[in-house]
Amino acid sequence: MTLTETPKRGDSGGNTHWAALVASVLACELAGIVPSILTADEVATWYPTLVKPAFTPPSWVFGPVWTALYLLMGVALYLVWRSDRGRARRTALALFGVQLGLNAAWTLVFFGSQAIVGGLVVIVALLVLVAATVAAFARIDRRAAALLVPYLLWVGFATALNYELWRLN
Repeated sequence: MTLTETPKRGDSGGNTHWAALVASVLACELAGIVPSILTADEVATWYPTLVKPAFTPPSWVFGPVWTALYLLMGVALYLVWRSDRGRARRTALALFGVQLGLNAAWTLVFFGSQAIVGGLVVIVALLVLVAATVAAFARIDRRAAALLVPYLLWVGFATALNYELWRLN
């Protein structure tokens, strides 16, 4: 199935579909980029001072992983946005928006405020909302839900990492 074969919302041609896809991906990428820029100093100076668990990935892993996850999230968002599923679509998009906001908030709380326990509270809520978003997306487009599974797994891993950082520090 191609992008133009998905359920159409406001169909006015292929260029509009590509523009909507790019806008969806860009919105998700910006949700990660902006908080990262705002907390770059703390990431460089405070985070290295923390005692980390043995399963902490090298710092260079986080950028590529999050970039790929935001790309997948953007495509999933686009697929759901394109659907004509009425209330289910509105609910799914609302859940997506809230979890994306929590995603950005985690960086600001954990790094920006240097609040490990605050970050833990935010990331647990994020994990619950990502799971709810996956379920809501599955009711609309299984492909969109599948695209969010790596994100759900990574947030689960990040939750465990955040917990261990709290425990060790």
